[in-house]
Amino acid sequence: MSLKKNLLRIAPMLLVLTLSLMAAHGLSQTVIQSAASTPTGAKAPKHATVHAQEDEGARVFTQNCARCHNAPDGFSPRISSTVVRHMRIRASLSKHEEEELLRFFNP
Repeated sequence: MSLKKNLLRIAPMLLVLTLSLMAAHGLSQTVIQSAASTPTGAKAPKHATVHAQEDEGARVFTQNCARCHNAPDGFSPRISSTVVRHMRIRASLSKHEEEELLRFFNP
């Protein structure tokens, strides 16, 4: 094969690898920052649990839905329930992830 054909074949793989490494680096920085901000043995305040649940729903959206969709400005609970139910099957989400996603859409 010519050099040009080899480059055209390898370029998409390099792009995916680069994006994966960038995403992994960003996630590791988030984990390091969150670990540094919470002292060891300290209990999180009650409102931190609510934020953790919102973060879980945001994480589910980012990992599964953001590939094809932008974050919604807001859905009624009835519509969001229908959307999540249908997309749960397509994205192979667990029941827990479905519940977290519903909390994310309707806090």
